[in-house]
Amino acid sequence: MADDTLAEDLRQAIGELVRTVRTADTMPPGEAAILGHLDRSGPQTTADLAHRRKVTHQSAAKSVKELLGAGLIRTEPHPDDGRKVLLHITGTGRAHLRQLRAQRANSLDTAIHDTLDTDERRQLRDCVSLLTRLTAHMTGSETVGVHQRPVGRTPRRKAR
Repeated sequence: MADDTLAEDLRQAIGELVRTVRTADTMPPGEAAILGHLDRSGPQTTADLAHRRKVTHQSAAKSVKELLGAGLIRTEPHPDDGRKVLLHITGTGRAHLRQLRAQRANSLDTAIHDTLDTDERRQLRDCVSLLTRLTAHMTGSETVGVHQRPVGRTPRRKAR
């Protein structure tokens, strides 16, 4: 693969993988994304969630309404602005999100073991840290990924 097509090939492959893994989802992607944001980042307003997801306030509000109705999130008054409410994931929401994530992981794990041999699985494992570093660089974050491990380049030893 030529270096000039690497970025586009990677974007397409990862996008297709994510869309395929999400076919196991039992809830709409917008709702799952909101639960994920609340789980990872803590309480937020609907406006905050819309901004993070890069969707309209109306779109986020529709998902929030569904999640509230299902008891997966709850509201509380915003401590600094009485016109706003903070959204929190509930215990039920967290359990539902864990189940959703497990379904995705199981689907992907099955595909990995059905498709890749031992050496290919090792190569794929090595790629995870590279993808994590790329994500951290693009988001300007020092931690990214499942378990929020610090990412970055390993310090090089000084030449003697």
